[in-house]
Amino acid sequence: MSSRMFQGIVLQMKDSINRTVGVIDSEGTVVACSELSCIGEHWPGAAAAIRASEDEPACFEGNTFKPLSGWGPQFDYAAFIKGVDEVAASLCAMSVVSFNGAKAYYEEKHDKATFVKNIISDNILLGDIYTQAKELHFVSEAPRAAFLVRQVGPADVSIIDVLQNLFPDKQTDFVISINETDVALIKQLSEGADTKELQKIAKQISSAVTQELGIKVVIGIGTIVNHIRDLARAYKEAGMAIDVGKVFETEKTVITYENLGIGRLIYQLPTILCQMFLQEVFKKNPIDALDQETLLTINKFFENNLNVSETARKLFVHRNTLVYRLEKIKKLTGLDLREFDDAITFKVALMVKKYLISRGIES
Repeated sequence: MSSRMFQGIVLQMKDSINRTVGVIDSEGTVVACSELSCIGEHWPGAAAAIRASEDEPACFEGNTFKPLSGWGPQFDYAAFIKGVDEVAASLCAMSVVSFNGAKAYYEEKHDKATFVKNIISDNILLGDIYTQAKELHFVSEAPRAAFLVRQVGPADVSIIDVLQNLFPDKQTDFVISINETDVALIKQLSEGADTKELQKIAKQISSAVTQELGIKVVIGIGTIVNHIRDLARAYKEAGMAIDVGKVFETEKTVITYENLGIGRLIYQLPTILCQMFLQEVFKKNPIDALDQETLLTINKFFENNLNVSETARKLFVHRNTLVYRLEKIKKLTGLDLREFDDAITFKVALMVKKYLISRGIES
């Protein structure tokens, strides 16, 4: 909080209040005062008295103190008036109203959460990021991750409260409402954090939202970044993780950008190139010529790492039956799935087909 902002209010009040008026911080340091010589003085006893007063006016060494509103149970700043009489108590209460109003306006304009939201939304210039970070005493270099939490089905605004309760430290973790369904979490991590830790956090979020609100969410996770200038990229990655996962990882509720694999590349290709690719791969017959039983066989074959015996066991068929089906697929498509290169081509083709369907293109 800027001491200049408090000092500006104090100077305006000075002519109306015939007493010394000022503000101290949580350490007892005078940050603003109508008596300029008092600024910078340290009154630790006053801070202790305020903490012991439990929101009631406190008196210490001839001054009356009352805390301003803050984020938590411990006060950040307190107003004081010279005197310990009823007039001093009344003037102190009125001055708190003025300071709180100015404080709320300042925080709305300059608080860290708004700063982070501007970064991930690309609403701030790169040069301004460094300047404002310095003004806000925001740690620029620290490992952080972006989580995008998207509600599936009817939206519930209470999800903000659930996430803020999970991550209450508003100085390092930021819960940001994006739109009706999306909430972003920018979380500071410990040194050496990895993907497993990110997935653990995401599962914690998913469980809490399901238990407290009874709604389902999908969570996208961006890569870990070490500087605030890269937060916008991490946030976009989290969004892409959800979008790509909606096409290729439909059963997952937690999707990590780093694990998107080839699906991320396909998702960024023009649909015309995807259609051309399918036409080139399936010269004999289009992929639509394959029936559901054949597609099930192909998917099981891929799931079991092209192992004929294991796939036959999972499909509850004889090994020779599976070999017959693979030969049939080879005749239809010209691709032998027992050959690694052909298997890769076919796997990519299936993903391309799925991507085109998600775009409303059936052929």
